[in-house]
Amino acid sequence: MTTLSFAVRSLQRACTAQAHVESPLGDVLLARTSAGLAGVWFIGQKDHPGTLSASERRDDPLLAATSAQLAEYFAGRRNIFDLALDLQGTPFQCAVWRALLSIDAGSTRSYADIAMQIGAPTAARAVGAAVGKNPLSVIVPCHRVLGGSGGLTGYAGGLDRKRALLSLEGVLPLAIIEAAWA
Repeated sequence: MTTLSFAVRSLQRACTAQAHVESPLGDVLLARTSAGLAGVWFIGQKDHPGTLSASERRDDPLLAATSAQLAEYFAGRRNIFDLALDLQGTPFQCAVWRALLSIDAGSTRSYADIAMQIGAPTAARAVGAAVGKNPLSVIVPCHRVLGGSGGLTGYAGGLDRKRALLSLEGVLPLAIIEAAWA
């Protein structure tokens, strides 16, 4: 059994509610556990968990708050999310994801920067793997991590979405996003 299939099975058991919401970058699946928000995935993105058995509950207070805060973010009125999170991953992945939460909107870091921050200076590749498995797209801002030379690297939601998010936050010129979505 791979770690990913184990994580999906654990999430399946732990989820208490889910909601599908629209965003300017495509439809999004939100999932929560009794402890907090556990998933924000663009439909079709890499490592999307597929069909969850939890009830569809757009009226769930946490999922409704997540939807509202995402709408504010995409409208340029929010840079920080105020939501209870339930990170579902290995201890190393969770350490990486917590480090991502410290990257302010409009800023970026490299994989090596994150490795140094979590006290594993030689683990930049492992950090990259953990960043790629982030189940909380946008909320845990993995889009703010760039390659060592400052170049855009992979993003589970696709590089066009990464460009769009970085443009929204003022990291990339608007012309780049307009060209990417044309």
